[in-house]
Amino acid sequence: MTDSIDSRHAQSRAGAPGLAGVQGLASAEARAGAQRRAEGPALSRRRFLGVSASLAAGAVVAGDALPAPAQAAGAAVAGGAPRAGPVAAAGPEPRADPPASAEGKALVAITLDLEMARNFPRWEDTHWDYEKGNLNEETKRYAVEAARRVKARGGVIHFFAVGRALEQEKVDWLQDIVRAGHPVGNHTYDHVYVLATKPEEIQYRFQRAPWLIEGKTPAEVIRENIRLTTAALKARLGIEPAGFRTPGGFANGLEGRPDVQRMLLELGFPWVSCKYPAHPYGEPGKEPAPEVLAGIVKAQEAAQPFAYPTGLIDVPMSPISDIGAFRNARWKLARFLEAVRLGVEWAIERRAVFDLLCHPSVMYVMDPEMRAFELVCDLVERARDRAALADLGTIASRVAKAKAGETEEKKDR
Repeated sequence: MTDSIDSRHAQSRAGAPGLAGVQGLASAEARAGAQRRAEGPALSRRRFLGVSASLAAGAVVAGDALPAPAQAAGAAVAGGAPRAGPVAAAGPEPRADPPASAEGKALVAITLDLEMARNFPRWEDTHWDYEKGNLNEETKRYAVEAARRVKARGGVIHFFAVGRALEQEKVDWLQDIVRAGHPVGNHTYDHVYVLATKPEEIQYRFQRAPWLIEGKTPAEVIRENIRLTTAALKARLGIEPAGFRTPGGFANGLEGRPDVQRMLLELGFPWVSCKYPAHPYGEPGKEPAPEVLAGIVKAQEAAQPFAYPTGLIDVPMSPISDIGAFRNARWKLARFLEAVRLGVEWAIERRAVFDLLCHPSVMYVMDPEMRAFELVCDLVERARDRAALADLGTIASRVAKAKAGETEEKKDR
């Protein structure tokens, strides 16, 4: 049964970090300021040995810390609010094609979803579920500055925008981001659940105002939501969408839903960013144990790009996202940086892919100094010719090239 909106909000508030909320955590981090900026999230010897031992043992606690609403939905919560309904039963994992970086450099992406997020900037903020595109000024300023910094380090940020954000009066800030060379993809118009099979599962907004979708099937509503975002990107920014990212993330991606895969291909998307592997979170508000960090590193294997049998390419989101760290696990910034460092280093060592998923609406509160982005750029820079910053389109093109090569090889046999 689908939980009521109010009950899910109550569950989200349970165990909130006091009156100071997430702002208090962010303020504490900000006060450390310049003193810590260059330090990075170095592991103590004890923590390093603990993580290494857990990795050697193959420890991973899949889905142990998904919040109650997400467990009911059966979806990994990579970003935004937990989905309103159940995910289709998981089938076997799709066979992965050769990794996008099997030859050459590791590819590391920084991706930002342009939407508002519940519990930020204040823990009691849940109204964003109904107005995901009503971006506040802090979110927009943070996005612009993050784009500037990463561009100065030789990379780009791959943005994904909800269409309703383009209803705002001024979009010059986003036009500037586009002009600077940063790709912007489609994130649906209302942040809809693309696996929905019932009207009440699609989005909170349509639970409150069901007349908006009356007489339409969920598939029709979802298709139109995606189409409208493409139209909005063309009208307000003059661009075609640079790929598609599903709101939320699903542990099995779009496996078992060839209908959704075909819909996305028909709408002009040869690749998507959808899968978010299950991984441990630990106990909310507590320091992550070594086995939690080891489980997150282990999950990077399942976060490598692949192609579904339909030909649709998926460039997964790499654990742990900012939502996972700061809302679900309620970590402090230092632990998030530690997990990001471990994930990026894993990818660099294996010439693999890492896709950092964040939201400016969360990060301006929790990481005002943009230490996570500076860390990623530092790690790639130190790797020299072993790694490069990349957008998701570049990563997807490597998968497509590898798949084409495999096809030609089969023909020659």
